[in-house]
Amino acid sequence: MRVAFIGDIVGRPGRRIIKENLSKLRDEFNIDFVIANGENASHGFGLTIKNCDELLKCGIDCITGGNHTFDKKKDMFLLLETKPVLRPDNYPKGLTGTGVKVFEVKKLDETIEKLAVVNLMGQFSMPTCENPFNWGTEVIKELKEEGVENIFVDFHAEATSEKRTAFMMFKEDISALCGTHTHVGTDDLQIVDGCAYLTDIGLTGCRDNVIGIDKKIPIQKAKTGIGGHFEVPSSCKSILQIMVVDIEEGNAVKSFKIKKLCDKKELSITEAWND
Repeated sequence: MRVAFIGDIVGRPGRRIIKENLSKLRDEFNIDFVIANGENASHGFGLTIKNCDELLKCGIDCITGGNHTFDKKKDMFLLLETKPVLRPDNYPKGLTGTGVKVFEVKKLDETIEKLAVVNLMGQFSMPTCENPFNWGTEVIKELKEEGVENIFVDFHAEATSEKRTAFMMFKEDISALCGTHTHVGTDDLQIVDGCAYLTDIGLTGCRDNVIGIDKKIPIQKAKTGIGGHFEVPSSCKSILQIMVVDIEEGNAVKSFKIKKLCDKKELSITEAWND
């Protein structure tokens, strides 16, 4: 099974570069299933029904979230109940939706395999949530007991140490863990004990501003301490970043990262090192 992961989609520029490229990339790289973190897909904050439908039509199969999941509350409550949309599973109990879903993935050879997508959120500088390490341990244990071997985790966290800790805890029982939230891609794609890992996939959106947001307000806040309303630029140079993982019997056997720049024809591809 070949699984791809996109993150964090920021506003219209992120949606646009996905619309222009994802279908071709799915065909070129024989991708069976696409997961994307979409908590910033609607003007940088949250996800609307309209934009969710737009992304699903582009070839995304499952959308994960994070601390901005409920920025568009009315739309998100409905999406969590009706669409393949997840929110961090370790949000407090009683909240609408789930962060765990098992999909029946039809591969290119017509065979079908199960894939579990797990969405967890870290604790440092994040909304109130349950301990992701203890919570994740129980979730993964239950999936394994149900016979699900292929497990992909989106760990949404501010602290890189939390993502790395989760990887060290879960790596023998999952297929891949990719970090989201910082919007800054890291250069540590690797496979250890049959698990693919990347601390942060980086944003899909404007690459020439500040984490996908127009630079004016971040610079103003840096200089004066006074913030303002963040805006996603309507025109910018964009980037699409994708982690791809080949999974066999629950183990990652190959992984690579694709970068596509809006103003370049060629792709940048980085392969994981295997420890």
